[in-house]
Amino acid sequence: MKFELVKLPYATDALAPVISKRTVELHHGKHLQAYVDNLNKLIDGTPFADKDLVTIVKESDGGIFNNAGQNLNHILYFLQFSPNGGGAPTGELADAMASAFGDFEKFKAEFEAAAVTVFGSGWAWLACDKDGKLQIVKEPNAGNPVTKGLVPLMGIDVWEHAYYLDYENRRAEHLKQVWNIIDWNVVAKRYQERGQELVINK
Repeated sequence: MKFELVKLPYATDALAPVISKRTVELHHGKHLQAYVDNLNKLIDGTPFADKDLVTIVKESDGGIFNNAGQNLNHILYFLQFSPNGGGAPTGELADAMASAFGDFEKFKAEFEAAAVTVFGSGWAWLACDKDGKLQIVKEPNAGNPVTKGLVPLMGIDVWEHAYYLDYENRRAEHLKQVWNIIDWNVVAKRYQERGQELVINK
């Protein structure tokens, strides 16, 4: 299996001003492409060569884990955005959020607090278990909630390359703006499909 760079469902300038064209071009076209290329090289000739991405993340370590994790993380990340995003979740996801956090505004505050306090590089995730119970998970570096048996629903990249060109060292400001491009329909679909095996091959 050869992994490929995930195709963006929007133009590289479509997320501006929340995330600029230049940041998308560098983040997706350079950083993520490097993770994809490195992963393909590292798994060649190994037992991971024929496994899907989620399985590799769950079963690997070292360089393979780092590059597989970042590949998975960024697929989930880039596909959760839309130039028509924003607002708040509805339906089943909104009910689960109210149960877990009180309401949407309380969730956002708790999520931002988690993301801003990730030390160094890493990710903040909204995840759930197979029963649908939501939780916020902080992961260092290439970490993903699948390694804890959880389903990743929404992930925010707090590596500096994700925001530094646009916000410099103001991570908290970036976190407040990113809500404007979250496609809650995508996140809700991931929540609805939580009982299924998460399989991402490309």
